[in-house]
Amino acid sequence: MLTLYSYFRSSAAYRVRIALALKNLPFDLIPVELVRHGGEQHTPAYHALNPQNLVPTLIDDGAVLTQSLAIIEYLDEAYGAAPLLPKNPLARARVRSLAQLVACDIHPLDNLRVLRWLAHEMQVEKPIRDAWYSHWITIGFDALEARLQSPETGRCSHGDAPGLADCCLIPQVHNARSHSIDVSPWPTIARIAEYCNTLPAFQAAHPDAQPDAIA
Repeated sequence: MLTLYSYFRSSAAYRVRIALALKNLPFDLIPVELVRHGGEQHTPAYHALNPQNLVPTLIDDGAVLTQSLAIIEYLDEAYGAAPLLPKNPLARARVRSLAQLVACDIHPLDNLRVLRWLAHEMQVEKPIRDAWYSHWITIGFDALEARLQSPETGRCSHGDAPGLADCCLIPQVHNARSHSIDVSPWPTIARIAEYCNTLPAFQAAHPDAQPDAIA
C-alpha cells in the first residue's frame, strides 16, 4: 500500500494526489499540518522521513520518496496504467519542460515557507508580499501561456489526456486564484484548468476534498 504524507493546501502534495488519482492508485493519506502548532513538518519523526521538512513524502513498500516530480515519475514508471508522460522522447521533453516551468520556476518563489519568511523574518508588509507573488506568477504564466500556443496542446497541456504538466499546472492555478489572481489574461491556461477541474481525478485531489481541509 502507498502512503502519502500531504497537506491539503500544498501545491506539491496536490500534484501527487492528482497523479495518484489519474493512475487510480489507492493510498493511505497522512495529513501533515504545516501551519498550526508550530508545523508538524518540524517534528523529529517527520524530519527523519524527509530532512527538508516538506511535503509530499511518499512511502511505497518501505521505500521513502520525496520531491513531487520525482514521485510522479516514479509512479509512472512503477505503475504502468494511465501513463502521465508520452512515449516519444521529444514529447516527453516538452511535457517535462512545461511541468518544470511551474514546479521549478514559479512555485519555489511563491510557496508557503517563502511567503511566511517574508512576513515574519523580513517583516515585509502584505501589499509588498502580494506584489511579490503577483510579479512571479505573471512572469511565469506569461511564459507558460506562450509555450502552450502549440499544435501539441489539446484539451490538456499536451494532447487531450491529462498528464504530468497538468498535475503541476492545476495546483498552481488554484494557488494563484487563492491569492486573488485573475487568470483570464492567460486564456489557454484558464481553459485547460477549467477542463481538468471537471475530471473526477482532479476533483478528488482538490484541497477542499482532503480530510485535513479547514472549513
